[in-house]
Amino acid sequence: MATARPLRATVLLAVPLLLLFGVAIEPVRAEYGLLYVYVGDAEHTAAHRYCVQYNPQWGALPLVPAAAKKWPLRNASQSLLCKAADVPAGGFHAGAALVQRGNCTFYEKARLAQSSDALALLVVSKEELVAPGGNASDYENISIPIATVSHKDVLLMGKLVVPKNASLFVSLSAPREPLLDYNLLLLFVIAMGTVAVGGYWAGVRDSHGRRFKCKREDAEGEGGDGDGYSGSAEEEALDVSPLMIFIFSVMCCVMLLLLFFFYDYLVYVVIAMFCLASSMGLYCCLAPLVRQVPLCTCRLPATWRPFLGGRPQVRLLLLGAGCMALAITWGVFRNHSWAWVLQDILGVAFCLNMLCTVRMPSFRICVLLLGILFFYDIFFVFITPFLTSNGESIMVQVATGPSKSTSHEMLPMVVKVPRLAATPLSMCYQPFSLLGFGDILVPGLLVAYCHRFDVQVQSSKLYFIACTMAYGVGLLLTFLALALMRMGQPALLYLVPCTLLSSLLVACFRGELGMFWKGTGYTVISKSCGKNVAGTTVPTLGEEASEQSPDSGDETPGSVRPGGKVPTEGSPLLGSL
Repeated sequence: MATARPLRATVLLAVPLLLLFGVAIEPVRAEYGLLYVYVGDAEHTAAHRYCVQYNPQWGALPLVPAAAKKWPLRNASQSLLCKAADVPAGGFHAGAALVQRGNCTFYEKARLAQSSDALALLVVSKEELVAPGGNASDYENISIPIATVSHKDVLLMGKLVVPKNASLFVSLSAPREPLLDYNLLLLFVIAMGTVAVGGYWAGVRDSHGRRFKCKREDAEGEGGDGDGYSGSAEEEALDVSPLMIFIFSVMCCVMLLLLFFFYDYLVYVVIAMFCLASSMGLYCCLAPLVRQVPLCTCRLPATWRPFLGGRPQVRLLLLGAGCMALAITWGVFRNHSWAWVLQDILGVAFCLNMLCTVRMPSFRICVLLLGILFFYDIFFVFITPFLTSNGESIMVQVATGPSKSTSHEMLPMVVKVPRLAATPLSMCYQPFSLLGFGDILVPGLLVAYCHRFDVQVQSSKLYFIACTMAYGVGLLLTFLALALMRMGQPALLYLVPCTLLSSLLVACFRGELGMFWKGTGYTVISKSCGKNVAGTTVPTLGEEASEQSPDSGDETPGSVRPGGKVPTEGSPLLGSL
């Protein structure tokens, strides 16, 4: 099928990127705090709030403003405070020193401020706010809090009306945000909906695709060219093999490390690939719906056949242009506060298309893939902090953007939802919760296999329902671990055991473990197109019982009689269906 070739090429390029992020749900935030500025009497005047960034290793900030100490502001914003000559005459008189950033380290500024009787240090930054860093030995020698404040906010402070003989007082606090937010509920619905719809669609599409392929081959065998079926053809699925899993795993590791070391260069390549692949995914999701609309059904002239591989309908070309336009719109406005909506729409379509396109032929292949990525996720989240210089995991740094990145871009291979509840720190940043595509796709491929197996053995979607519910349980466990540990979690640590064990228990309970493990019946029917190797007809799923003689004894291993009847003793189908 000509149309399947570009899709297969896209899958081969996109799957390693998708599996790259079995990243945990991670709230995107830094160590933000609030600077309260009081005019005159600090006890009886309203405070003006400004955003700051701080490093708790220099000194912890109180959680509530009422517990924060108030200091008189000592404005030395024209000074860099890098040498003793920069210290104002008489020192800072038990106040909060306000100085410029640059020319020396935060530690050198803090050492001079502390020795000059400052009780806090505010560093004015004309660039984007950064957390003031230092070495481990530096933290031990400094006991005053240090925070960075933007130059724009300092200019606003200068416009405050200060009465004669009055002074400015300041205080610092770092309100703690709630452990859980309503956005996790929306994230749960998106993930569960994508896995459930994608898994169900994969089974239905695969069943319809086999019937269509058989009809087309029958038409070609009778002397036709099969063109009568080309208009509604389904794309061929990509069967995963152990070799492909090994190659994908190596590519995931290599790409993750490349992004870690060359993030500012490769992030734009990933963004471009996401725009291309997500627009194709959205097209594949919407094309079946558009085909039901009786508009613009005309086709392009035959002169376009050499360039497009056929004569596509005008409505499908318009759909493709619209999908690409949506992806380009996201690419242009990706850093705006509302762009997460477009990113999630494109990402969900991306995942749905992959769940229908990438096919797991057996449960053992599922175990191999999920097992490798299970340890991959744990290693890059929990082990790599011991190997990096800053003590942060490679996975989380790449997913949220390294702190030293100059591009300030984030990779789009995640579903992201902003916090819905307003907090005091909402004025500083818009925090997001993230769920990597790998946390949807990797378990989703198992869910899709379960539904395909349900279709094969006609088991009333038991495997599909059990695996989908297990995915939901694993996701809830991930949320719980996130709330308790307050750090990014490798979601596959919880999702893989839940989904694998639930599927395994259902297969054991029904006595179908052998066929479920090998995928025997599925591969026989899907590859034989209704005929076994010897040429004997195999009953295809969905056929009417009247089309097959009830006395036929030519059933091949792995076939299923219509009406839910199972093969007799000796067949791989064990147990009641």
